[in-house]
Amino acid sequence: MPSIFISGGAAGIGLATAKRFAAEGWTVGVYDVSEESLTAVAAEHPEFITGVLDVRDPEQWEARLGEFTAHTDGRLDVLDNNAGVLVAGPLTEISTAAIKAQIDIDALGVTFGARAAHPYLKATPGSHLVNIASASAIYGQPGIATYSAAKFYVAGLTEALELEWAPDDIRVVSIWPLWAKTALADNDAKSTKTLGVHITPEQVADKVWESVHPTAADRALSRTSYSVGLQTTLLGNAAKFIPNVLNRTVNKLIAQ
Repeated sequence: MPSIFISGGAAGIGLATAKRFAAEGWTVGVYDVSEESLTAVAAEHPEFITGVLDVRDPEQWEARLGEFTAHTDGRLDVLDNNAGVLVAGPLTEISTAAIKAQIDIDALGVTFGARAAHPYLKATPGSHLVNIASASAIYGQPGIATYSAAKFYVAGLTEALELEWAPDDIRVVSIWPLWAKTALADNDAKSTKTLGVHITPEQVADKVWESVHPTAADRALSRTSYSVGLQTTLLGNAAKFIPNVLNRTVNKLIAQ
């Protein structure tokens, strides 16, 4: 039976992804820093394997992955690096702690997870590392600068590991949603008002499922990114082809 380990899996996109894969018969591991949320998830879904995970702690990553794979005979088909936090506001007005938390969780946590999962992914033929990126990494976003920068990091890490881990038969991809209907969208960022919050966690979960079941074209083109929603696709494609000054203007209108 294939297996997926999901960080930040007790709510929002992570929980929707857990339900999506469980419905397909996968062994699902839901890991989160919130013990209260995990208790609620375990009560509703006793079939899930659950555990407390602070993604900032590399030792916890190693311990939780070891515990999870003890249930799967060492098999890990997908690591879903989903955990993330966002604090909106001008950089000069948010706290040092808020800046550090976003970098530690959104960038370092993804890196620690990837490193810890590598031996299990390598031992599982056709495995995937899935990193949750963001449309905020299409162009740097004022008002959520640290979060946006961390997601640029995720995009770069994904591209680098796609090349680095290809000899190990590990496919590395990133998922690019715009604002989704989760707690992260409950903020004062102007782009939530400009663009709206239309994407559901279930839509993102479907895209995760699609990303780990690539088409022949996906493989032939070495596809590494999967946009969620029409707005993200349009913004991403526009950024590739329009002059930078126009791209800057569009993003300024969206975010300021």
